Amino acid sequence: MHLAYPAVLAALLFCTGLYGVLARRNAILVLMSVELMLNAVNLNLVAFDVWLRDALHSGQALTLFTIAIAAAEIGIGLAIVLAVYRNRGSSDIDRLRDTAETDAAEALPDYESGTGTEDQATAAAGKAKKAEATA
Repeated sequence: MHLAYPAVLAALLFCTGLYGVLARRNAILVLMSVELMLNAVNLNLVAFDVWLRDALHSGQALTLFTIAIAAAEIGIGLAIVLAVYRNRGSSDIDRLRDTAETDAAEALPDYESGTGTEDQATAAAGKAKKAEATA
């Protein structure tokens, strides 16, 4: 078999996975797209191993390690996504990013002037950042 066929298929799979990572907002779909990209790499590893007729079959061995790491990554990733979904009620990546920016804007350091009140400029900056993050 020609090397071009699996290489083109792997390129198409990788481009599809890359589009999924860049365009999707759901964390589970992003994880699935990453897995698609890893499978494209695995296909290339095996295709080049067969094409080069390696006696040690190092491409196939590396593919087994990649599959094991991908399984661990998807297990940990799904556990994190489920924990975030239980806490926040959504697995939308953009909403999670907005809440992180809002929390950072609220957690600005307060500069006490000795009277127990925070500086007016710091409070105004925190409110402006919070309004900007939610807009």
